[in-house]
Amino acid sequence: MNPTNGIAGPPPRPIVPWDGRPPSRGRRVLDAAGAVTALVLLAVPMVVIYLLVRTTSHGPGLFRQVRLGQGGRPFRFYKFRTMRAGVGGLTVTANGDPRLTKVGKVLRKLSLDELPQLWNILRGDMTIVGPRPETPDLAVHYPADLRWVFDFRPGLTGPSEVRFRDFDVLGPGEEVDLRVYIQRIVPARVAVDAVYLCRPSMGATLMAILDTVRHLLGLKVAPLPGAEPESGTPPRPPAPNPPIEATGTPAAESNPAG
Repeated sequence: MNPTNGIAGPPPRPIVPWDGRPPSRGRRVLDAAGAVTALVLLAVPMVVIYLLVRTTSHGPGLFRQVRLGQGGRPFRFYKFRTMRAGVGGLTVTANGDPRLTKVGKVLRKLSLDELPQLWNILRGDMTIVGPRPETPDLAVHYPADLRWVFDFRPGLTGPSEVRFRDFDVLGPGEEVDLRVYIQRIVPARVAVDAVYLCRPSMGATLMAILDTVRHLLGLKVAPLPGAEPESGTPPRPPAPNPPIEATGTPAAESNPAG
């Protein structure tokens, strides 16, 4: 599917990169220490996963793609490949997406496909807690009132990863196209992340990490108050700099499957 099809409204507006809002010094120390520790402890399991992906389906073990980082600046994003190589389509992946491999379905269910992003955290491309990094070809369709989310450094996990799945807002069997993603999924996801991004303190960061552990263990995580987009305009951090406007955009990789 051509990602520019299926949505009405003004033409896409590219993202102009700027410095954005870096995490605090304390959060950066936590990022570096956490990434190094996890990479050491999980080195052997990550090698096993890599070999499993390589030997059970055709294609590379790692998936690489351009994503938008802090301030809308592009960076190279890593994860274990969960989809068949050489397939196209919208960069949003549904739970029952036929492009997913058998191993990929398990990795996604357990969030193990995200482990290579520990390297992105160590490099400073990402942080432990933050909004998920978006692809450039989808970011250009974000409405103006939601583009502030690109100010922040994207995260490996965050409130929306724990409390909201992209397809929780869809009906059974409903198809995911660009219109649905931009008009329904993105606002709901940003509304959840906004609760944390308004006050990304060390305490809130540690709580988000704890909630992630609970989620991975299958324990119930309470919803965030005020995060439902239906309840009104979601909270938004104050803007110390002009919003990102359109004059140019980085190019996404041709194969969106990952």
